[in-house]
Amino acid sequence: MLVRRPNQHYIENNLNIKEIKMSIKIGKYTFEGPYSTTDSLEDKSGVYLIVCKNNEKYNPIDLGESATVKSRVESHDRKSCWTRNCSSTLMVAVLYTPNLQQGGRQEIEQDIRNQFNFPCGER
Repeated sequence: MLVRRPNQHYIENNLNIKEIKMSIKIGKYTFEGPYSTTDSLEDKSGVYLIVCKNNEKYNPIDLGESATVKSRVESHDRKSCWTRNCSSTLMVAVLYTPNLQQGGRQEIEQDIRNQFNFPCGER
């Protein structure tokens, strides 16, 4: 398994209701998720990680960056590669980077790509 299993974090919001936030770590970066739909994603800048969940293991499929993560993932040109490389559940995790421009996001992407072999996408 190349990606650590998600951790659950309990966040108390302003209504004193605890919600569960999941996270997944790849390399030295902690991503929110993974999510089985894009409903939980936001159109904010960040780095996204596509994983294949199979028997509680999360295998990385693809990685990218965007100023609008949700829109990018929903209309991605490599979706067919994702489905070819995952016979079970595709999921997406995100590392939002509100203080980074494209160059900073690309540095994170390249750092992770240098450590892992993704079947989809090249940088």
